[in-house]
Amino acid sequence: MNTLGTTWAVHGDGKTIKPGDVVAPHERLSWPRTTGIGLQHVVAMFGSTFLVPILTGMPPATTLFFSGVGTVLFLIITAGRIPSYLGSSFAFIAPITAAQSEFGIGGALGGVVMAGVVLAAIGLLVQRFGAAWINLVMPPAVTGTIVALIGLNLAPAAKGNFDKAPVTALITLVVILLVSVLFRGILGRLSILVGVLVGYVAAVLRGEVDFGSINTASWIGLPPFHLPEFHFAVVGLFVPVVLVLVAENIGHVKSVALMTGKNLDPLAGRALIADGVATTLAGLGGGSGTTTYAENIGVMAATRVYSTAAYWIAAFAALLLSFCPKFGAAIATVPPGVLGGAATMLYGMIGVLGVRIWVQNKVNFSNPINLTTAAVALVVGIADYTWSIGDLQFAGIALGTAAALVIYHGMSALARWRGTAPDPREPETGSPDELGPDSRGAEI
Repeated sequence: MNTLGTTWAVHGDGKTIKPGDVVAPHERLSWPRTTGIGLQHVVAMFGSTFLVPILTGMPPATTLFFSGVGTVLFLIITAGRIPSYLGSSFAFIAPITAAQSEFGIGGALGGVVMAGVVLAAIGLLVQRFGAAWINLVMPPAVTGTIVALIGLNLAPAAKGNFDKAPVTALITLVVILLVSVLFRGILGRLSILVGVLVGYVAAVLRGEVDFGSINTASWIGLPPFHLPEFHFAVVGLFVPVVLVLVAENIGHVKSVALMTGKNLDPLAGRALIADGVATTLAGLGGGSGTTTYAENIGVMAATRVYSTAAYWIAAFAALLLSFCPKFGAAIATVPPGVLGGAATMLYGMIGVLGVRIWVQNKVNFSNPINLTTAAVALVVGIADYTWSIGDLQFAGIALGTAAALVIYHGMSALARWRGTAPDPREPETGSPDELGPDSRGAEI
């Protein structure tokens, strides 16, 4: 593979994959088969990537354009060694919504640019010094709390849209639940997309969709671009998002490494730099911030094809779709009821992802440091506490993130000084009976 990662060896006969074998990132199947898998990646990322601009009022076509551009940049910067699609990050929904209410779309885009620059800078540090320091700054007790509070902070927004059309919202939510439990494979992983489609049909039948914008839109044209505006007051909204993006990217690299049997840790810094650059470009032009997509990991696991050639196909397909204004206008007509039903599931899933981080890392909540870190930060984030200093305002996500970091490291330092509590990073010792009834298994 060359330095750009754009040459691939044909795997076997290019048609079949032997049992127990995988198509590595530097390999590909025949081009027709690779194209088909690439289009599967488009479908996999489609629902989530479009939900972010729809929920935040950003132009869907612009977001799709920058997701395609970002994916190309990611593949180039990582030299084609990490298969990934960069789609819209849900972590940006809350800060974009909050920033827009005060500074408009330009102010929100300025925040996206800031987040992208900081993420790229962290990537440079990781590339130079490794990623071990990230685990020290953001151990699982802290990371899980931050991810959880970002999702649960959005609960009122989901309820607001749900209340505007309860019947349509309920139909959307029920379909999502049924598809996720009744189907396996790619269809089961696309439960939110299927739910949105069925909910959209229900909304049309109930007269809740306005097709005027679709009729006036042209078939071919550039996506709408918008320049950012920079306001210091939005810093507190967007900086916490960077911590989530770091966790998502590192997690993606480790997941792909596990599935391919390759050590990709030396490329973690490149992955963060690539996502940072992609997010910065998106903010400069009117798109939402990006992240590596777990949805596409599911496609790779199902097909056993980890070829980056398929992601080039997916990126170019996304770019082509972004040049169809009528397509973007159709996406923008999704009514509030459908958004409310999907967001009820989506925002809750983000919150539960934080809990999953606790469970997978066996975070010990019988330790008062871990318990207090999560307890205080979650209430601050969910209740959306605010703190104003002049023109600078810190809202629930920023304050919750700060609370998690300060409480965890502050209490840890005091406990070590006084010798009053075990290190929260160390598992509790002793039998289950000695630790209490809640300490059996994963302690949550």
